[in-house]
Amino acid sequence: MQSGIDIAPRGDPSNTWQIVCLVEIANFSALRRKFGRVGADSLALDLERRIAAVLPDSSTMIVSRTSIEVSLERASFAALGVAVDVLRGVAEIPLDLDGEAHALQIEIGGAAAPLATIETVRLIEEAEGALEDARSTHQPVLRDLSVCTPTFDRQTLTREMPAAIANGEMFLQYQPKVHVREQRISSAEALVRWQHPNRGLILPGDFITVAEQAQQISALTLWTLDEVIRDQKVLAADGHDLTIFINISGQLLSDKHFVEAACAKTHNCGAKIGFEITETAVIRDPECAISNLQIFADRGIVIAIDDYGAGLSSLAYLKQLPARELKIDKMFVLQLTSSNRDPLIVRSTIDLAHALDMEVTAEGVETQAAMALLSVMGCDMVQGYLISRPISIDAFRCFLHEYRARPAEDDRQSMFKRPATFWKSA
Repeated sequence: MQSGIDIAPRGDPSNTWQIVCLVEIANFSALRRKFGRVGADSLALDLERRIAAVLPDSSTMIVSRTSIEVSLERASFAALGVAVDVLRGVAEIPLDLDGEAHALQIEIGGAAAPLATIETVRLIEEAEGALEDARSTHQPVLRDLSVCTPTFDRQTLTREMPAAIANGEMFLQYQPKVHVREQRISSAEALVRWQHPNRGLILPGDFITVAEQAQQISALTLWTLDEVIRDQKVLAADGHDLTIFINISGQLLSDKHFVEAACAKTHNCGAKIGFEITETAVIRDPECAISNLQIFADRGIVIAIDDYGAGLSSLAYLKQLPARELKIDKMFVLQLTSSNRDPLIVRSTIDLAHALDMEVTAEGVETQAAMALLSVMGCDMVQGYLISRPISIDAFRCFLHEYRARPAEDDRQSMFKRPATFWKSA
């Protein structure tokens, strides 16, 4: 290991920073013209191997033909600069390609934050933004999210949300679900994002509650439904028979006007739609919620119970719901291979759901070990960064095309071998 890199002590999360660096081969096009596609396509793999050798405690992933993602944990933000120096040193060593030495030019964008203080997807987005800036300055750009993470004024967001929906600031990303036994993409979850013109990317954790308090959640969900119906038809035209799921707020399960509007939009729309609801959403007003969910189910909308186990799990309500899918909360899946109790909870939940004629999806699947254990337990579907992080509709279409076109015998092209960020938004 390179000297000067302060590694965070094991078992001390309060003194640990999560770091993501994106390393891009800047002269890839020139190298491809010289050596052709096959020769150039080996560059990222060679670079990844070099990085893994000098940063053995990091997680390295090939993000695209030109980019490597490096994830690591350190004791301070300053360690990000040290890691960048190591990465630049790797690039200074000429690459051997067909017996010839060739200079490699790279750009680096990085972001870091104290562990568990920021969502991983936002950390990656910040690293992508830093890389974009690095392309302009031709210098590494590093972002300290402990000091520059925007604070969100709830009153301002409340005031701005109606215009944001009308002006197209909202957009959708899709995260696929994979059927374990059949190894096929079975469905996907639509996730709302807000690209604020001044604040940048705002994730649902920062604005969904605002939308509920501002009485905008119905308008936002109906907009989402319109977008999903349109995108689902595009996927169907591509030959993909998928159900797209939308998250439904508990407020809306007792909103007669929303139920009527949602039924009108989905009636004879030709799209396969599913609604994901949480246990707590039902518990708020069980009689009304169950009645309206039955209305949706009778119209062919697939009902899934989201985040099962995270709330007050009630078997009394569970047996009454017209649900066809149960999603195990990721808090149990993330510790599946390192906990004694979580596997017992997950296995019993799978058995319970199957006894109630429901399929089971495990959320938060990030490792091959968790995937293997879930398969043995009889889990039907998995969702998480092992498969893909949330991606744009265009990237999702590429994802599906790539998976369909992969050679059956080519294990390296298997979706389960892809890095979590391979299919990223443009």
